[in-house]
Amino acid sequence: MPPRPSLPPSADPARATVETDTTMVLAGQASVDLRLYGSRRTGGGAPLVVHFHGGAFVSGDLDSGACLARLMAAAGAVVVSVAYPLAPAHPFPQAVETGYAALQWAHQQRSKLAGPGARMFLAGEEAGGNLAAAVVLMARDRAHPPLAGQILVAPMLDPCVGTASLREAMGTATCCKWTQGWQQYLRSPMDAEHPYAVPGRTQRLAGLPPTLVLTGEDDPMHDEALAYARRLQGAGIAVTAGVLPVTGWPDSLDQPADAECACAASVQQHLRAFFDAAAAAPS
Repeated sequence: MPPRPSLPPSADPARATVETDTTMVLAGQASVDLRLYGSRRTGGGAPLVVHFHGGAFVSGDLDSGACLARLMAAAGAVVVSVAYPLAPAHPFPQAVETGYAALQWAHQQRSKLAGPGARMFLAGEEAGGNLAAAVVLMARDRAHPPLAGQILVAPMLDPCVGTASLREAMGTATCCKWTQGWQQYLRSPMDAEHPYAVPGRTQRLAGLPPTLVLTGEDDPMHDEALAYARRLQGAGIAVTAGVLPVTGWPDSLDQPADAECACAASVQQHLRAFFDAAAAAPS
């Protein structure tokens, strides 16, 4: 499929990023749709990010994930956004296994996609942040491929759905889309004990790559995001945790094609600093 502009003609052309839709074929399974953002560098590799959209595990697609993907591309990365299988038709662990397959695919294609020496990252927002964190654990446990970092934006990490920040956001409501999402994603209560289903609860954090955690003061996922950042720091992992004043996350990350995240400049600053630090680190 030919490349298409990321923004309509009325938008600022300086912000436009090349986007191309493609597919990844898995042996014995249905193909998986991917969207590539950014272009290969000559003379050196760009950061290569495998990205997962939000949607409480049960909704979302490549279009709804475009906001964060474009912010990462604008910060200098090449992004592979993955249309992973959704619950309840595809409960845990199908999305995680698809995510790991996409990571392997991107690693095999890294020089073609992002240039020589491209370093690999995983990223996601909301439920996609959970999947990114899970695939990072899987890559560590399987000792492949090497990762330069993970980027978790308003990550959905706590199936108890009872943090103070989430209760404040929901008010007197007794149920919410995140509760329902967890219920449809996990096949049984026992799945909540599996680190790939709930990476925020994993007991072994050693060996994970540097991590950028971004949340907002008004983010329902604020408390679980920062709790995971503190756990990573306690395990000796290099962590940068950014709390933006008002974001509307995670809902505001699902933007129309011609819209931009209100906190785009702050997010891009965090992303560029994270990518620059990874580039300066020994390979």
